[in-house]
Amino acid sequence: MAEAEDRVHGYAQAIFQIAEAEGALEAVEDELYRFARTVDQQGQLRDALTDPALPAERKKAVLQDLLGERASRHTVSILGFLVEQGRARDLGRIIDELTKVAAERRSRAVAEVRSAIPLDEGQRGRLTKALEQATGKKIELKVLVDPSVVGGLVARVGDQVIDGTVKRRLELARERLGRV
Repeated sequence: MAEAEDRVHGYAQAIFQIAEAEGALEAVEDELYRFARTVDQQGQLRDALTDPALPAERKKAVLQDLLGERASRHTVSILGFLVEQGRARDLGRIIDELTKVAAERRSRAVAEVRSAIPLDEGQRGRLTKALEQATGKKIELKVLVDPSVVGGLVARVGDQVIDGTVKRRLELARERLGRV
């Protein structure tokens, strides 16, 4: 198990160094993070990228078709390399580790926020400030649009989850009314 974790950390460190050397760390990190979350949610895509019967060149073509002009050439190259190395199954773990490495380098903690709608810069700023006050840490915000949230948002900083969704508020109200 430790060997697998070392391998994941090694890939994350290598990606970090490449992206930093190319002056594209922030963009690459963000694009890889979003792609990894998409793979987590899309079973068919995950299956295609991890299918041992599908040649690496075909998998790389799938990546190019999906990302094309929507991601930097660095991101597409890194994903192609990971697929070619047979690391598609570890993609989420590698990217999560990359995010941690980058955040630590910037002396920050990563906050993954799921919202039903995109957040503008003002909302992101206020949310970052609120999460920093709640956690006592400097925060690096990763916002994912997730329609299943419906309203409000869910933030995760490490093991700490702050659920401000409408669904959770209704559950709490129902519990309170049940005690009356």
